[in-house]
Formats: sequence, C-alpha cells, structure tokens
Amino acid sequence: MSEHPLVTHRGGCHCGRVRFEVRAPAVLEVSECNCSICSKSGYLHLIVRGEHFELLSGQDALSTYTFNTGTARHLFCSVCGIKSFYVPRSHPDGFSVNARCLDAGTVRELTVRAFDGQHWEQSYPEGRGEFER
Repeated sequence: MSEHPLVTHRGGCHCGRVRFEVRAPAVLEVSECNCSICSKSGYLHLIVRGEHFELLSGQDALSTYTFNTGTARHLFCSVCGIKSFYVPRSHPDGFSVNARCLDAGTVRELTVRAFDGQHWEQSYPEGRGEFER
C-alpha cells in the first residue's frame, strides 16, 4: 500500500447522519476478519492513522459498544445502526473504516485478505498491529 499516493475518500452510514473522510491510497488492501462481531456485520477493515481520519458530521448520532477487553470502541449510528468506522483494539490510536461504507468514485482497486480475528492474540503477538502509512 505504501507505494500509492494518498487520496481523500468520503463515506458514512446508511441514513447519512454520520459522514467522514479518510486519506488512503486509491488502491486499497482491506481485511475481512472472522471474529464474532466482524463476521456478523460483514465488515471490511481499512486501518488508518488517526490523523488520516476526520469525522465530518454525526458525532451526536454515534453510540458506542464495547466488549471483551473494552479497548475497541465500536461506533454505530444510533439512527440506522451502521458501523462505518470504529477505534480498533489493534490500533487504538487510529481507526478502522468499513470499506463497504466508502462512497463510490475514489477507490480504484480493492483487494480483500482474510484475517484470523478468532485468534487475535496470535495474529498480533505484541498486542497491536502496525500502520501501513
């Protein structure tokens, strides 16, 4: 991912109350996690640094859900129920954006790779992942 320049992608929830923008390459590699929450929601993870994410609207519509260690902050639109982004356990100083919630037009290519979130501790032995950019 690092050889591709960053572009601005926009996205949001289903009802449009929550809107965000994120700086990431136009050619994306995302992860499909098999953990209990991601597999049920069909989430495709695009991990970005905190400074590459901006919430444009909808702060007042967000509800937070935590479980297990409480590190991850799952943020849902309280109106339509969509989780378009959240603060992941693997990158608590960044965001995971659901690539399925990005607006059309800025993603040139999307590659999905499997991630074994059912065995999270073995997948991230030091307790967290590294940012691509």
